Amino acid sequence: MIMRTVRNQPRTTREDLVNDLKAAGTIVTKKTIGNTLRREGLKSCSARKVPLLKKAHIHARLKFANEHLNDSEDNWVTLFGINSTRRNTISTIKHGGGNIMLWGCFSAKGTGQLHLIKGTMDGAMYHQILGENLLPSARALKMGCGWVFQHDNDPKHTAKATKEWLKKKHINLSMGGGTKSTTLCNRGVRF
Repeated sequence: MIMRTVRNQPRTTREDLVNDLKAAGTIVTKKTIGNTLRREGLKSCSARKVPLLKKAHIHARLKFANEHLNDSEDNWVTLFGINSTRRNTISTIKHGGGNIMLWGCFSAKGTGQLHLIKGTMDGAMYHQILGENLLPSARALKMGCGWVFQHDNDPKHTAKATKEWLKKKHINLSMGGGTKSTTLCNRGVRF
């Protein structure tokens, strides 16, 4: 009964299981339930909390995905995208809880460096992160010439100073993924 309930309703708590078993005439503790679940290879976890997407965000993601649905693997190999995202450690209440901010890059050839951002990231910090992490990652992954860098529409990414920095470093740029881009699956470009 325990395993069937948990598999059918993954958000079931140990307290729920104790109450269900008690109603069926079996008295067990939360610890016993936890031990049973662990023995079956399950562990407790919380659902990942993500920002609320509006209909416009969902449509933008769907449009982007449909446009690149038939792209060949070669198109993805030359793409070098980033994911600069917050990983909440307490809650997703806006302006509340604790969090860390990370910058990272990836391509079909592998993942690049990961950088912990301390404080508030501004344009100057973004340029420094790109210089210290993006270019060394591209070299380490042997991206060669002609790779395309992609980031979202964050104001730091679209600022004139950033565009000039990328041009000075001879980095090909592609914008994409729509607004409120928080997942890796919505990054791509047609060549």
